Amino acid sequence: MIPTQYIRQITLLRDKVEDFKKYPFSLPAIRNLEDLDIHPKATILVGENGSGKSTLLEAIAVALGFNAEGGTRNFNFHTRQSHSELYKYLRVTKGTKRPRDGFFLRAESFFNVATEIERMDTDEEPCFAPPVIDSYGGISLHEQSHGEAFLALMINRFSGHGVYILDEPEAALSPKRQLAVLVRMHDLIQSESQFIMATHSPILMAYPDAQIYQCGAKGVEKIAYEETEHFQVTRNFLSDPQRMLQMLLKPQQD
Repeated sequence: MIPTQYIRQITLLRDKVEDFKKYPFSLPAIRNLEDLDIHPKATILVGENGSGKSTLLEAIAVALGFNAEGGTRNFNFHTRQSHSELYKYLRVTKGTKRPRDGFFLRAESFFNVATEIERMDTDEEPCFAPPVIDSYGGISLHEQSHGEAFLALMINRFSGHGVYILDEPEAALSPKRQLAVLVRMHDLIQSESQFIMATHSPILMAYPDAQIYQCGAKGVEKIAYEETEHFQVTRNFLSDPQRMLQMLLKPQQD
């Protein structure tokens, strides 16, 4: 089954930007951005730290109505107003069908999302609905490791027919758990879901048919999986780790 393409394109409204020397428009991935075509299955942003991929992903999420710190569209908490104004300058071109589900997952603020879920379930106001945590597996996300909580989220909360935006989800995942995430991604995509992700993981970016974009000095450009630095560095290291270590740890010449 071909997934529904809920999000088709992201456009930077360049004529509204007053100063490209000002953050976040000065970031390499933003400075030269025009249109970003979103793949119907999985769109993956890669690049060095500081290239702007997470800033762009965050802006896409906020432009779609998600809370800047993560969660569903129903989450409206904030512990620190730190997201950029980039979302105000993005135009989102959507498909004809609306998603039934959605979630913005960012590793750096996942703790805050878990705390908000607990707050919602312990609110003093009377509520006859099932506890929110039931939708996340029934066990407090704080009582699990980050990796376990991430998987519990994807398995229990992500229900399909949705848009899922993931910012460096591999941060808390072992290689084996990253493979489990790939399997869950595939299941959800087969259930008419669409993923947009920023990652450093050569495992996650290997998802078949995914469109990979390299965020670099020239902006955001399409790149093949085998051409990414993540793939090449990992392959070269694993093919001969001793040789690579000798090169890296060789004493510097005076």
